[in-house]
Amino acid sequence: MRKLLFGAAILAALTSAVSVQAQQILRSDPSPGGLPAGAVVLVDDGSCPKGKIKELTGGSNIMGGQAARGSARTKRCIPRK
Repeated sequence: MRKLLFGAAILAALTSAVSVQAQQILRSDPSPGGLPAGAVVLVDDGSCPKGKIKELTGGSNIMGGQAARGSARTKRCIPRK
């Protein structure tokens, strides 16, 4: 019984590790409001030098009065994996 539980735990850990590394690559930036704060996506739109890809991190859109405030999206070019 212990071997079965241990085997199931190993399988679950490997499955979750593989799914974390498989990240979808978008062809263009998500629309405003389409990327939650803190979410990270890769965008292959040709804006980065050869061998690199754009990493886009969502900012917050907290409404305060007439204007939105919070952190803006961040973009940077990172090496392709």
